[in-house]
Amino acid sequence: MSQTDFQKNSKIFNLLFEGISEGIIVVDETQHIVEVNSATEAMFGYEKGELIQQHLDVLIPKNYRPNHQHHVDKFIENSEKRQMGHGRNLHGLKKSGEIFPVEAGLNPFQYEGRRYVMSLISNISQRETQKRQIEELNKDLERKIEQRTEELKTTIQKLQNLNSKLESEVHKRKQAETKTKKALQKEIELNELKTKFLSLVSHEFKTPLSGILTSSTLAKKYTETDQQDKREKHLNTIKNKVHYLTGILNDFLSIERLESGKVTYKYEQFSLITLVNEVIYNANVTLKDGQEIVYPQNLQDISLRQDKHVLELILSNLLNNAIKYSSEDTSIYFEVDSSEANLIKFRIKDEGIGIPKEDQKHIFERYFRAENALNNQGTGIGLNIAKVHLENLNGYICFESIEGKGTTFYIEIPKVHE
Repeated sequence: MSQTDFQKNSKIFNLLFEGISEGIIVVDETQHIVEVNSATEAMFGYEKGELIQQHLDVLIPKNYRPNHQHHVDKFIENSEKRQMGHGRNLHGLKKSGEIFPVEAGLNPFQYEGRRYVMSLISNISQRETQKRQIEELNKDLERKIEQRTEELKTTIQKLQNLNSKLESEVHKRKQAETKTKKALQKEIELNELKTKFLSLVSHEFKTPLSGILTSSTLAKKYTETDQQDKREKHLNTIKNKVHYLTGILNDFLSIERLESGKVTYKYEQFSLITLVNEVIYNANVTLKDGQEIVYPQNLQDISLRQDKHVLELILSNLLNNAIKYSSEDTSIYFEVDSSEANLIKFRIKDEGIGIPKEDQKHIFERYFRAENALNNQGTGIGLNIAKVHLENLNGYICFESIEGKGTTFYIEIPKVHE
């Protein structure tokens, strides 16, 4: 018997194993215990020699035994050293019936032609307890952080309310001050706006205003009947420039409302066809020579309940960008998909300059403009406004673009705002 074989070398066993604080179990290929050290007997609650010749299952909880049998058989067959506890939970069964967590390392070996497995067993109950305690401490810390965060938010809100009242009082007092002090206060309040605003607006307004002035001056000269086509050309230029300036002003007003939190959405019933026709009509005003907008002519009419003005603003912004960044004699495609139950989808595709790959991750950032678009007029806020509005309306926007080949924007928004 393997037990007798090991008894012959009990002095060597005691010398090697008894000085180790971890439990050591040696089983034969039938998984019967042939040797243990005293640490194992103490760990599992057995008397000296009581575990010898018992099946290893006596130390394993019943619900773990079937899987354990399979793993050990496979392990003995492969005969490789490995850590059994890695990647799964192991448990031991004490004589008293108590189940506790363990970690076990397995080492196969042969002795006088027979195969054995030596297990190094560690009781990790204390470690698991400490782990649970740490988890509870972390949860408690998270709860305290959440509580402190809420308290901080409340305090900030109170400070904001107090600040608002103080600002109101300051404003009332300043009304009674002299004209010079009013002018000085106004300069202080407008200083930050000027810093951010003047460099951008001076450029964006100067060019269209110069065009309007030039075209209005030239239009006066063409009074004859055969000169009406030239006069009409300059009038169209004026109209286009005014339309562009109006768009810029609307963008800045939208930014102010979004930043101040004063945006209120007006949800109303309206026709999809009416929306599309208005967007296309407004975009046609800004088309370059030879450009055309390809859009569905026989669109199925459905009723939407959203903020019509904001949705029109978003679609017009994207169409105007497609026109602006596309050359003459190109097509802009405006597609509508209303097949889903409560989702309307729009796709706006152009054949323009596209967006450089390195700039695409910044394209929705406020005031950002792609490297290849710096020579075109623009404020860099239109896409940011569209994205924020869509998110507020439970919508979504994304795009695909290849530099030099064009850009496609995709919009999804609920047909009915809940």
